[in-house]
Amino acid sequence: MPPHDVHAAFLGFARSMFGNDWRRSALFGRMAERSGIEHRYSCLAPAADPQGRAVDADAFYLRGDFPDTSARMRAFEAHAPALAVSAVERLDLGGERDRITHLLITCCTGFSAPGLDLQLVEQCGLPASVERTMIGFMGCYAAINALKLARHIVRSDPDARVLIVNLELCTLHLKETKDLEQVLSFLLFGDGCAACLVTARPEGIALDSFRALLVPDTRDLITWTIRDSGFDMMLSGQVPSAIHEGLRAHADQILAGAPVSAIDLWAVHPGGRSVLDAVERAFDLAPSALAASREVLRRYGNMSSATVMFVLDALLRAGVRGATGCGMSFGPGMIAETMLFHVMG
Repeated sequence: MPPHDVHAAFLGFARSMFGNDWRRSALFGRMAERSGIEHRYSCLAPAADPQGRAVDADAFYLRGDFPDTSARMRAFEAHAPALAVSAVERLDLGGERDRITHLLITCCTGFSAPGLDLQLVEQCGLPASVERTMIGFMGCYAAINALKLARHIVRSDPDARVLIVNLELCTLHLKETKDLEQVLSFLLFGDGCAACLVTARPEGIALDSFRALLVPDTRDLITWTIRDSGFDMMLSGQVPSAIHEGLRAHADQILAGAPVSAIDLWAVHPGGRSVLDAVERAFDLAPSALAASREVLRRYGNMSSATVMFVLDALLRAGVRGATGCGMSFGPGMIAETMLFHVMG
């Protein structure tokens, strides 16, 4: 995680954007209390006074003069490499470092070339021959697509060792707005990075199968577009109900015909409390089934593509050997990317 917990500071900033609109401010306050989020982190330190002109300590965000897309991408270039390197180093690769054959990076919050892939090769001492693939602008479900691609690579070449890095700096796309729906979307997102290694070795989490689900007539419910003042998020309040209906209608395909009772672990992307509630209802799950997802949401918020990896990490650390699992993430389209897995004994 970046070092700066900005959730409390954001709440103060958000309320200030509503000015004297007490009704809208009160509604936002109620939604924030019900969000299930207590902490979110950013590469930007919060300002000492959230009511002042500078929103952050370095005055990147100045009221009335928020940065354009170019400035936001320069900030991405400045902050992203260190966070990515930190995540990779926590894998403690040891002798595996020289044997990495592929590098997959997911990101939808910043781009540059030469970019993160070459910076990681250089700063983490990866082989110069490593095959690099950027999985860009897919949003929250990109990590599962990266796992899917890594599985294809390893199945075609059992000697392959695929390093995946999921990095997102969502807080670089804050906007000044009084639009309640947009402010509520900012309430969800924080910065974060995850890294994992996919190989043919029988340890960790085994990736069994994948399935994508396109929910019809939902194209405009989640959008993520590049504009002059950063990337614009549109997250409709209809998303939870669309997820519920889509998953409930296709539960049999997602679980490959297995009953819900056969799934021990649920690695669900915590796109928000209402999203987790929708998944819980769709599969008639016990309240405890999504405890890991809710805890990640509480501690970090929604970190886009990195988030489901935090959930998988929590489940793996719990040490439930032999357990079967179902993972899923949701994003623009509207699409659910799902997978079945089991924890190696």
